Amino acid sequence: MKNVVALILGGGRGSRLYPLTKFRAKPAVPLGGKYRLIDIPISNCINSGIKKCYVLTQFLSVSMHAHINQAYRFDRFDNGFVQILAATQTESDGADWFEGTADAVRKNLRYIESRGIDYVLILSGDQLYRMDYCEFLRTHEESGAEATIGGLPVSRQAAKSFGVMRIDSTGRVEGFAEKPQTDAELDAFKIDESWFTSQGMQQGNRELLASMGIYIFNRDFLLDCLNLTNYQDFGKEVFPAAIRSRHVQAHLFDDYWEDIGTIRAFYDANLALTRPNPPFDLHLPQAPVFTRSRSLPPTQVDGAHVSSSIIAEGCRIGRGAIIENSVIGLRSVIGEGVSVRNSIIMGADYYEDDGDMARSRASDIPNIGLGAGTVVENAIVDKNCRIGRNVRVVNEAGVQEYDDESFGIRDGIPVLVKDAYFPDGWRLRTS
Repeated sequence: MKNVVALILGGGRGSRLYPLTKFRAKPAVPLGGKYRLIDIPISNCINSGIKKCYVLTQFLSVSMHAHINQAYRFDRFDNGFVQILAATQTESDGADWFEGTADAVRKNLRYIESRGIDYVLILSGDQLYRMDYCEFLRTHEESGAEATIGGLPVSRQAAKSFGVMRIDSTGRVEGFAEKPQTDAELDAFKIDESWFTSQGMQQGNRELLASMGIYIFNRDFLLDCLNLTNYQDFGKEVFPAAIRSRHVQAHLFDDYWEDIGTIRAFYDANLALTRPNPPFDLHLPQAPVFTRSRSLPPTQVDGAHVSSSIIAEGCRIGRGAIIENSVIGLRSVIGEGVSVRNSIIMGADYYEDDGDMARSRASDIPNIGLGAGTVVENAIVDKNCRIGRNVRVVNEAGVQEYDDESFGIRDGIPVLVKDAYFPDGWRLRTS
């Protein structure tokens, strides 16, 4: 894999993940108590033997830059790197932002023109899955393709949110459509059951093959595609044009994959990690998820009841607290008698010292964490939130969408904004 370089796209504004993206890029959103979304594609690369990775960033990327710089440092004899490529003003390209996935790669082509690079792996920075990219590259090489698209079997309803592929019996892509909506469009891309059977899998209700948004290109073919056109997006422009005259192959992936594009998807994916047999296993020794190493103390629990939950390092959980089916992030402080159910508590970026706590008391602002007697249900609490005593973070009115300075509601899920504070006795109200 030494002749492969990975380009990881840092995502757009992440408006569907707001307010989690109010202060950070989408791939920098915390995941599973101690990770960030960007750790997933980087870990997949490292576990696959790919150690030349560029991360293309644009929006609110400071925290992600800091995380990557602190997390990924290779041995100096290894020649590996994870390097940030931020959108910047240049003499040739001006001050333009990235206008799409293909445009982002085009504006960084000079980094893949080096000697010794034969293949370019293009990945998304906000998906949750585990893949051995060696198998992906094997499909690409054995088929003789110039570009290969990761393909996921999906139902007709799910296909409306993806780019879908029409393939022949060998897996060669013969057609590509972005988010087909009508029955006629979907029927034109329906995959024959015999093809799924030939791949050793059952079709079920999954009639179409969706693009996962991950690609392998022959380096020279990618240079031609982007230097000779002004295409801005791979799914909408590059592949529909390429399949007419070039060999584009599909690589079947039939395992857990989640696009963390909405608050609901983020919430469900995190809580799924707490199951006894989670669809994405963080404890897989042969394919670990890497992240920044922290010298944090063990979590301290004093007479609490904890079930079906993930507890990260450095937490303090008070007597009588109840934590059920929840993710508790780094440095979380959970007071006595607190109840947390079906929720994500992201924790804190730092510990408060005695001086911090004294200043908070003097200004009537709660300390970081969840004060005694607080109840949090079916919610997301972002980092560094200061929640007083007997606060109730419960969407009792069943509101589906709402925006406030200190919290928002998306698809019925309350999300407390990073660094916000909530005084003693506060209740979640929308009127």
